[in-house]
Amino acid sequence: MTSSTPAIVILGQGSLATARCLQQVYPAAQIHGLAGRVDGADCSYQEFGATLRALYQQDTPIIALCAAGIVIRTLAPLLLEKGAEPPVLAVAEDGTAVVPLLGGLGGVNSMAREIAAHLQVAAAITTSGELRFGTCLLNPPAGYALADLETGKRFVSDLLAGHSVRIDGAAPWLDQAQLPQDPQAQRAIHVASDARQVAANELRIYPRSVAVAVNADTADLLPRIRSALHQADVAVQSLACLVAADTQMASPALREVALQLAVPLRFVPAAADIAELAHNALAPAQIIVSAADMAVAVAAQPLDVSRIGRPRGRLAVIGLGPGAAELMVPAVKAELARATDVLGYETYVRMAGPFRDDQVQHCTDNREEMQRARHAFRLAAAGRSVIVVSSGDPGVFAMAAAVLEALHESDDPTWHSVDLEILPGVSASLATAAQAGAPLGHDFCVMSLSDNLKPWSIIEKRLGLAAQADLALAFYNPISKARPWQLGRALEIVGQHRTAQTPVVLGRDIGRPGQTLRVTTLGALTVDQVDMRTMVLVGSSTTCTFARSGGGEWVYTPRWYGEKPSG
Repeated sequence: MTSSTPAIVILGQGSLATARCLQQVYPAAQIHGLAGRVDGADCSYQEFGATLRALYQQDTPIIALCAAGIVIRTLAPLLLEKGAEPPVLAVAEDGTAVVPLLGGLGGVNSMAREIAAHLQVAAAITTSGELRFGTCLLNPPAGYALADLETGKRFVSDLLAGHSVRIDGAAPWLDQAQLPQDPQAQRAIHVASDARQVAANELRIYPRSVAVAVNADTADLLPRIRSALHQADVAVQSLACLVAADTQMASPALREVALQLAVPLRFVPAAADIAELAHNALAPAQIIVSAADMAVAVAAQPLDVSRIGRPRGRLAVIGLGPGAAELMVPAVKAELARATDVLGYETYVRMAGPFRDDQVQHCTDNREEMQRARHAFRLAAAGRSVIVVSSGDPGVFAMAAAVLEALHESDDPTWHSVDLEILPGVSASLATAAQAGAPLGHDFCVMSLSDNLKPWSIIEKRLGLAAQADLALAFYNPISKARPWQLGRALEIVGQHRTAQTPVVLGRDIGRPGQTLRVTTLGALTVDQVDMRTMVLVGSSTTCTFARSGGGEWVYTPRWYGEKPSG
């Protein structure tokens, strides 16, 4: 399976059933449907060409349910750039054909076989080397790294031209390949971790069989690691991971070095010295370099990094936006794809899906915020990759504050070692404002009218001051069955500082199915027009409205104040 979540792109309603079938292979994949022609897709798009090219340039694997020629013609202008080349496949609308088009080195043929097996059809593999030899020599399996792509292409071309090959080292994935093998052949596939220069007529593949145990406090850590590998005659490409004591889990230096080496970090219980730490973490690998601050271990086979210690736990607090998939920021989508555990109010967790079978969902009541935050830290401290879900933006009347409060109150060092990140989302106030125009175009105030967590007297005081300051106002949680009178009282307070003609925007379920947008005035607004799922935006003294060409009104608050500037 590809490591990046693909996008499934369809043009018509007839493709939706096949697209849903493909989501069983890639549960995190979203179905992109053409607006006006597809109902029930995860998100919609306006233009096929622009959408496909944007996905390609974002390095997103693409499964397009349409003719292969349409896809090729659409992406042709990008193919000369030679940047990223994600897998691109064309699948027949009825699922009867699967054609890999681009991304041979990105695993497109593997994806094609996965999809074809699920659809119970044959994949149309056309790659010459793979057809001839039954394997892609330039795309070794997980645990191995190709030395040089351009040299590899020439090597495969030589084999296709009739040259024979020998295999030096262990390459079990080639046991069933139909290679023209000869023990005396001049050309060799060399599988080893040594650092010697790649020879002519050689396809060099490195097994990721090396780990380095380090002390994060070591000065010049990256040069020291490279020096230790050189001393051990080990190629950097064979490095599988860095290992350190769990007491150093939050070290920025370790994280930076791991990023530069493009390897994962694993953490184990602290030991008396590096040699003992390496032995505890990497046995039965052979320790070939041992110093006071570093040890290099080499295994006979590629290392299964998942079995070495544990990773640094991660906790991301994410905002889904108002509900529409296209309004979810890309960083949030990527976080959802990598998560092991998802926590949140059940409604929001469902909005965040679909999820893979291996992703654990922890749904709780909407009032259990602190319990949810503490549960998230316990999971992350155990090495899990955890998400806490909020609608809108997590920092606006949502879970980010609760998570930080839980951390602030805790003296557990494992919680403070968690990799914590807050990822923004489009808040309901901003989504509603965008639908209406720009009612929050100048200074504005965002308030919750719920008195569950603060006294109503505080709400009244803040309302009065914000209205007196002539700020545009955005009201969250404006009314509920338990609080039927509070919105009316809030409007009375605002009305002391606003005229009855002040524009008011009511956005209900903006970004979700059945959304409604209504523009009214402060004088005409009644509490029965609002419920808990309505965002209320009250304009300032300068907020204006004018007719839209297609019906309705635009609402905006100009950026100037007082007299309009000249020019």
